[in-house]
Amino acid sequence: MGKKSGKSGPGATPAIVTLEKAGVPFSVHAYEHDPAAPSYGEEAAEALGVDPSRVFKTLVAEVDGALTVAVVPVAGTLDLKALAAAVGGKRAVMADPTAAERTTGYVRGGISPLGQRKRLPTALDDSALAHPTICVSAGRRGLEVELAPGDLAELTGAVVGPIGRG
Repeated sequence: MGKKSGKSGPGATPAIVTLEKAGVPFSVHAYEHDPAAPSYGEEAAEALGVDPSRVFKTLVAEVDGALTVAVVPVAGTLDLKALAAAVGGKRAVMADPTAAERTTGYVRGGISPLGQRKRLPTALDDSALAHPTICVSAGRRGLEVELAPGDLAELTGAVVGPIGRG
């Protein structure tokens, strides 16, 4: 499990740069991404040997027509009704993958809630608070960052609520 913290090298993603600028503690974990893997998040949990309840996927949805980020455990699914309610909206649907990639600046399977090209409203599933640290995408497939859920919520301005389904 390639674990490191601190200075970013030439391969640093915007997510890693964001964390460094904020000065919050974090670690980076790299693994060999398998393009045939059916689930990016579950692949990350298995490759890193981390409990899937601590590995979170970043999904982009549209709430009342506005792109919104949802961060939920890889072992579960996003509850679209709960997401809409958490951010004060009425209706949520999954966003078009091309729009999600263009707006965040990341590719599908590597979208990070941190360092996005355009900061989007964000919701974090409250199950994250049960763990001292969680893992989220560092901004590319095969790269995760581990940080405290409170730091993630603060840096993204996330609303924390029950938006996932186990």
